[in-house]
Amino acid sequence: MSPHYPELAERVRSQRALQPDLYGSIDFDESPFRFTVDPADKSSLPGWVAPREPLLADDRVVELMRTATMLGDVVADPYAALAPEYGVKGLIGMLRQACRAGVDSVPGAPDELRAFLAAMEATPAWLDMELVEEGARHSRVGAAFLSPVLIRGAFLATFLNTYAALPMTLTGALSGRRAARRVNETASFFAVTTLPGALERHGEGFEAAAMVRLMHSMVRYNALARGDQWDADVYGVPLPQVDQMPAGLINMYLLATMAIRRGRTEFSARERAILEFSRYRCFLLGLPEELLPTTATGILEVFHGRAAVLRDDFDDATCGALVRSTMSAYLRPGRSRYDRVADAIEKSWSRVFFLGFCGGNRKAAAAMSVTLTLPDAIRVGLTAPFIILRFILMTVASQSPTLLRAADTYTVRRVRRQLVVYGNPEYTTDSRAYPGADSRE
Repeated sequence: MSPHYPELAERVRSQRALQPDLYGSIDFDESPFRFTVDPADKSSLPGWVAPREPLLADDRVVELMRTATMLGDVVADPYAALAPEYGVKGLIGMLRQACRAGVDSVPGAPDELRAFLAAMEATPAWLDMELVEEGARHSRVGAAFLSPVLIRGAFLATFLNTYAALPMTLTGALSGRRAARRVNETASFFAVTTLPGALERHGEGFEAAAMVRLMHSMVRYNALARGDQWDADVYGVPLPQVDQMPAGLINMYLLATMAIRRGRTEFSARERAILEFSRYRCFLLGLPEELLPTTATGILEVFHGRAAVLRDDFDDATCGALVRSTMSAYLRPGRSRYDRVADAIEKSWSRVFFLGFCGGNRKAAAAMSVTLTLPDAIRVGLTAPFIILRFILMTVASQSPTLLRAADTYTVRRVRRQLVVYGNPEYTTDSRAYPGADSRE
């Protein structure tokens, strides 16, 4: 019985009928071990962030988190399951063609591809594309001038919990050079979606969202179909929608936190535009509307609610290995002196940013394999005035009627230049890295 979110619960149950080979053995009426509402269990919500008790006492919040913990992607997962028939490259090729020229341009397009594209093309009733474009304009200031030094630190924050991080371990996607590729692909996705018109039906951000969505579904498919390390009774569904939400709305969480600290319960006009952009980007990634609040308090509620019911655990063999491989990855395209200096500066900023996720506790960060050194502090101290001041000035200029056009032209140019640094994203996963995989594939 789901009194608060019956439609979302039905979507969860439909997964077994849509893909009995993958989801048939999962009991969607039972909560996995990762999900806990026992006050005696330690959760992933630190006490310095928010109290846990009120969230556990709210039946609506608990129901939403539990339901979303069991939800994969009901349209992209069936398409990913066609990999044995079409191959991963075949699926990617058909999806790219469908994004660029329409699904009818794909010879013999499978029904699963048609359903996938139809879901992305189904414009939600709440959508205001003019507001989305305005929000993208504001968001690309951060993508151009802040994200290049913060993206690795934000990426690291997704590895703080064993239950949420395990799928990335099973893919083998964050070992060696794959770590750099995944960080750059993530940075590229969030940057390209901020470009003018990127989230329009035939925009490059729309296609990027489809590619990311397919990649996530391929992780689920391989983990469930071929990974003998995946225990659904413990972990639930691989990469559930509740774990996708923090990455999609982290910008709004920061804005919501600042708004509430300043005594505001409503978003400003600029923040509202960024929210519309962020919500639509999340919609294209497959997140249900129930996880996309429209208020500052709602944003905090879903973030804190997820952490409050996620059992705490940091396994060094899983989380620690992911953190170390990601921190050591070299993200620059070349090995020139400039590239090496830029890499050192970016890593120092990432360590400082990661420290913020640990509440400034250096011992806690060190226990998670991130140590802030004196050279890190010096690099950040020397570069902070330039990086932060430039971001502030460009933020102000982007809101000035007289400077807006020139500021946005410069910002778009910077985003394009940064995309070159990130490289060409592949948005795929190596199925050979999974336990039990056939090495011939």
